[in-house]
Amino acid sequence: MTLDRGRIDAILDAAADALEGDWLLVGGAAAATWFLPGRVTEDVALVSLRGAQDDRLALLTLAERLGLSPEAFNSTADFFVHRIPGWTAEMEPLRLGRGARIHRPTVTLFILLKVGRLSEVDLDDCLALLSFARGTSPTLDRDRVVAALEALPPTTDAALLDRRRALRDAL
Repeated sequence: MTLDRGRIDAILDAAADALEGDWLLVGGAAAATWFLPGRVTEDVALVSLRGAQDDRLALLTLAERLGLSPEAFNSTADFFVHRIPGWTAEMEPLRLGRGARIHRPTVTLFILLKVGRLSEVDLDDCLALLSFARGTSPTLDRDRVVAALEALPPTTDAALLDRRRALRDAL
């Protein structure tokens, strides 16, 4: 299933009312709701700040209630988010509902979440965000992102090396 901005917004509105606590929206859904209105994605990556199993089950129950498959919510995003030191300080408010607060990442966190894989779509998202935020966002910690790029393991994949260079140049 492909989710566009309108569908993602409806899912987030439902999540903000049905879920409890604080959540972080990342990935393509964050891009679509924030800086790339034409962006589509196959899932919504919502990470519970509490990290409780009950929160994950509530998210899957919400998917069922909305007529979505459980795969509509990316259940592995928390693994990648939790690997970034200080990630809880890298969030900005996005939605406030009856039971939950949904946040989006800062520019820095969004890019840090993308650099490890840095697929073509990841690079496109990062470049679009940098263009969108240029001159207006105090949340880009360029040095931290450059350090993350430099700490990546070496690769013989020429296309990946090109994408890494393109991101570094855009910073």
